[in-house]
Amino acid sequence: MAGDAAAESTLWGDCLRPESERDLCLVFSPLGEERYALGLETIYEGYLVHYGRSRLFAAPDDDTALLLGDYLYAHGVARISALHDVAAVADLAELISLCSQVRAEETDGDGPLWAATAALLGRGALDDARTALRLHHDPQPLDAAARSAAGDGAVDAALAAHEARRVS
Repeated sequence: MAGDAAAESTLWGDCLRPESERDLCLVFSPLGEERYALGLETIYEGYLVHYGRSRLFAAPDDDTALLLGDYLYAHGVARISALHDVAAVADLAELISLCSQVRAEETDGDGPLWAATAALLGRGALDDARTALRLHHDPQPLDAAARSAAGDGAVDAALAAHEARRVS
């Protein structure tokens, strides 16, 4: 991900943290299928650039952070789109949209949303659980879906890693 970003633009390369300061921890991709891992972590990195503490990048200002985060979102979606999985791309669009809503409304639920999406990406199994978050600010159905698909231990580890990167 870092190498691709640097090759894409010197601006992104200039935003990279020194190698010794990069956190290479995979957060949500271990919950799902390996074929989605790089795309999902790229989108998550974009989310962290926008709303948290990035593992790989340190943008010098808010404008660059906005552009970098959007680049990472687009690049991650393009990676998964290349797999020709329309349902997975639709799930990612829902993820990005609902994360924006959660952050704008300053409510909880982004962690379970990420976990459930990663665990069930492309399976068409999250509509009701996302609706509970979108309309009622209830992340419990997403948390239950993630745990059912990936197991308690894996979800707990992902949510702990996510919480460590959050900025309120």
